[in-house]
Amino acid sequence: MATSTKRDVLGRGIRILGRAIREEPRIFAVAVTGSVVFGLMIIASAYVVGAVVGEVAVPAIARGEADTGLVALGAAALVAVSLLKVAGIFGRRLGAGFMQYRLQASYRQRVTRRYLDLPLSWHHRHATGTLLSNANSDVEAAWYPIAPLPFAVGTVVMLAAAIGSLFFTDWVLALVGLAIFPALFALNVVYSRRMAPRQTRAQQLRAEVSAIAHESFDGALVVKTMGREERETARFAARANELRDALIAVGRLRGVFDPMLETLPSLGTLAVLVVGAIRLRQDAVTVTELVSVAFLFTVLAFPVRAIGWVLAELPRSVAGWDRLQTVLTATGEMPYGDRVLDPTVGTPAALDFDRVSFGYEPADQEASATPVLHDVSFTVAPGRTVALVGPTGSGKSTIASLAVRLVDPDSGTVRLDGTDVRSLTAGSLAGNVALVAQVPFVFDDTVRANIALDRPGITDDDIWAALRLAEATGFVSALPDGLDTMVGERGTSLSGGQRQRLTLARALAGRPRLLVLDDATSAVDPRVEAAILAGLRAGSGDAPATSILVVAYRRATIALADEVVYVERGRVVARGTHQELLATTPGYADLVTAYEKAEAEREREKQQALDSANEIEEVTA
Repeated sequence: MATSTKRDVLGRGIRILGRAIREEPRIFAVAVTGSVVFGLMIIASAYVVGAVVGEVAVPAIARGEADTGLVALGAAALVAVSLLKVAGIFGRRLGAGFMQYRLQASYRQRVTRRYLDLPLSWHHRHATGTLLSNANSDVEAAWYPIAPLPFAVGTVVMLAAAIGSLFFTDWVLALVGLAIFPALFALNVVYSRRMAPRQTRAQQLRAEVSAIAHESFDGALVVKTMGREERETARFAARANELRDALIAVGRLRGVFDPMLETLPSLGTLAVLVVGAIRLRQDAVTVTELVSVAFLFTVLAFPVRAIGWVLAELPRSVAGWDRLQTVLTATGEMPYGDRVLDPTVGTPAALDFDRVSFGYEPADQEASATPVLHDVSFTVAPGRTVALVGPTGSGKSTIASLAVRLVDPDSGTVRLDGTDVRSLTAGSLAGNVALVAQVPFVFDDTVRANIALDRPGITDDDIWAALRLAEATGFVSALPDGLDTMVGERGTSLSGGQRQRLTLARALAGRPRLLVLDDATSAVDPRVEAAILAGLRAGSGDAPATSILVVAYRRATIALADEVVYVERGRVVARGTHQELLATTPGYADLVTAYEKAEAEREREKQQALDSANEIEEVTA
């Protein structure tokens, strides 16, 4: 990759710039027009200064007095040129900035949209920090050369006009210009090619540093409770030091080439003065022409650097663009269909799994997928509650993900009301099915915003009804600002059980016809959990008429289900009521008994902790 980038970075970088121009042609035209005006005024200023020196200053020195009219005319010409230069700078900078930021905003949106379109299997293979880097620093890097690009294009026009004016003035001085300008361009090309692999490495390390930082901060609880602070700090420091060294390598190369790029125009000015003095002695040029050409080389030094700025940033742009393309060209999206379910309002949905098999794609794409489910078939009848029970790793959460189409099966079909979920529109699927995940996610927003999620038609009455069903009205009412209380990042101001009930209320507020609960009440008191499930089964009052698929561990939860589907090693081993499976399926009976013992042990520990606290309080009193 580095070798290829070093070889063709210039061509690829120019193609990226061409794409930017095609996407924002009008803004680019405004910026280039301003740059061209500025460049032409640079040339005009050189000739105005030459005329002032040759036609006003030199005669005035010779006569001992100045011609007031000529002085006024020279001053007016300089002011006019300066005003036009200001207008050109304004147009160039406004256009370039507007173009750069529009492209960055557009591509951030494209990357984000692509993230949302790609399946979970793709996200499992990419670190969150890397994805954040793609949407931020890589987008910035890809379009960073846009800022100096209009200036560079205007400079090219200016150089063409300058060389033309040099030939018009004196062909010998023009040859000096023709020697300097190609040398300057060649030096920039060499610089760009040498910089390419260094910028690519630095851009890759930026993403890796971001990935490590995100993982460490996101897992701060584990890091601190397991005493891993020093290890995580050392891991981050190692990669940060690599990034430092990579950036130093970039800076070292820039330190070598920048003085050379600065020196060449100055050498051109010196050469013009030497050759010009000889031509002046030969009466081949006038003082006005010599001063104009010398001043032209002096003022060209800065604009010509704009070409160098663009070329210097092309390696970074190409590196950022390549990393963006890994996202924008990624395959594996799950396209939605065009079918819409149009059931009778308030009727629960039917869910069917028909010989469904599924395997997760490994992080190493060359490895084969890991099978998780094998020929899974069961039905959730309208209005019924079905409990999924099985040991850890048996595929229960995968079944829940398939039910709401977070992933698609490798074979078999998942149907909602007899319709393959893959043929439904996104809106129809989201309007009929809701998932409450095992790990609750709460946005850094108000309680109201977390439940409504800007969905149309959800009123405060709907929110309170959902909170009542989720047994959450008590703690929400006690919050300082009720529904308007900010809950903090990931709901840090709430307990685990409160977060679970809040996310359950979020799902219920949309009145789904199928509700999938992936161990969604594990942090809730068993009595509260029983009240929630009993309320959901009622199907009247606040409760929507809904079918329920629940991944369950607690015996009390399982006993509330109309049917239990027992899963082992990705296969449905048995189906029936709780009592039937206890009598006929030894593995199920052993598992539920183990769950019950573990739950009883947890309750005993909680009671002991409460008793100890009461004793301490009595002693203190």
